[in-house]
Amino acid sequence: MKVKEKILEIANDVYKSIIKKERPELKMPIRSLNNVKYNYKDGYFELVGKAKGRTLTASTIRTFAQTLRMMGLSKELIDSDDIATKREAYYTAYNWEEARFNSQPESDTVMDDVESMMCVNREQLRFIPEEKGGDIAGNLIVIDKDEKGKDIRIDCSKMGSGAYSVPSSVEELKFETSAKFILAIETAGMFQRLVKHNYWKKSNCILISMGGVPTRACRRFIRRLSDSKKLPVFVFTDGDFYGYMNIYRTLKVGSGNAAHINEFFCVPKAKFIGVTPQDIIDYKLPTHPLKEVDIKRGKDALKNDPFVHHHKEWQKAIQLQLKLGKRAEQQAFAKYNLNYVIDKYLPEKMKNQKTWLP
Repeated sequence: MKVKEKILEIANDVYKSIIKKERPELKMPIRSLNNVKYNYKDGYFELVGKAKGRTLTASTIRTFAQTLRMMGLSKELIDSDDIATKREAYYTAYNWEEARFNSQPESDTVMDDVESMMCVNREQLRFIPEEKGGDIAGNLIVIDKDEKGKDIRIDCSKMGSGAYSVPSSVEELKFETSAKFILAIETAGMFQRLVKHNYWKKSNCILISMGGVPTRACRRFIRRLSDSKKLPVFVFTDGDFYGYMNIYRTLKVGSGNAAHINEFFCVPKAKFIGVTPQDIIDYKLPTHPLKEVDIKRGKDALKNDPFVHHHKEWQKAIQLQLKLGKRAEQQAFAKYNLNYVIDKYLPEKMKNQKTWLP
C-alpha cells in the first residue's frame, strides 16, 4: 500500500471511532532490543510482535494530536512532491498551537512513531535527515539524474583530494564498477589517508567513510551497491565496543529502535576485519583503558544483544576485550609508521579470513 493511502486509512479509522463515540487508538511496534530477534537466515533484526497502543485520553491528547498532525504534514509533502528535514518539521509544528513540540527530540520521537506505525522509512514520508550520508572514493561511477531527469555520471575515482557525498535519498541511483570489494571505514581521518595514498587503486576497491555510526542513507547506499554489484563489504573501525556494537552491528543487522525497516537498511554481507581485540595483542598497539561506559556497553552486548548471542566469535572477542581492559584506535598503527595500515595491516587482513569476525 502506498504511503498516502496508508495515512488516509489510519485517519479514516480514527474518524470512524470518533463518530461511533469510541476512543480512537493508534498502534505501533515497541522499538527496542527486547522486541527483536536475529533472523540469521536473512541477516537482520526483525520484530517479534510486541506493540503499544496510543489511545486518545485526557493524558495522551497532545501526543495523539501531534501524531496525527505529523501524518498530515507527510501527506502535504507527498501531495506537493516536496521534502522537509527533521529540523524543518519541528519548526513547522510551531503553527500547531497546543500541539506544538517543546523540543526537537520530542518531534523526532513522534516522527519515529509514525514511521514504525506505518512500517515505512521516514524518507518515504518525505522527511530527510540533516546529517551527511557518507563520503565515497574509488573505483565507482554513480549514475544520478539532474533536474530534467537526465543521467549524470559521477566518477568517484576523479574527485581529486575530495570525495563524493552520499545524497539523502539513494533509491534512484545506479552504479558501474569493476571493484572487488567495499571497505567501510569508521573515521574520516583514516578514510582520508587511504584516499591520499590511493589505497583504492592498489586494492581495486571502493572506500566509504561512515563518519561514526553510518546514517540511513549511507547504510542504504552500501546495501544497494553491494547487492546490485554483488560486492563483499569489509568494515574497519576502532577497536572498541562502540565500533563493534554501535557502528558495525548497526550496519550489518540493524538496530532494535529501527527494527521495522532493518530489512532495507542493513548489510548482511558485511564482515568485520578490525581493529579486533586480538589485533591489539598481535600488533602490540598503543591503547587506552576502558571507561565505565565502555565496560557497560560490552557487558550489555553479552547479556542482551541477539546478534552477539548467535555468534560465539563475538562473545569470545568481547570477553577478551573486557579481560584486557583496553581499547585501541585505528590510528594506533601509526606507532610503526604513518602508512603501516596501507602497507602491512590491511594487506595481511585481506589475506587471512580467520582473523575476521562475523
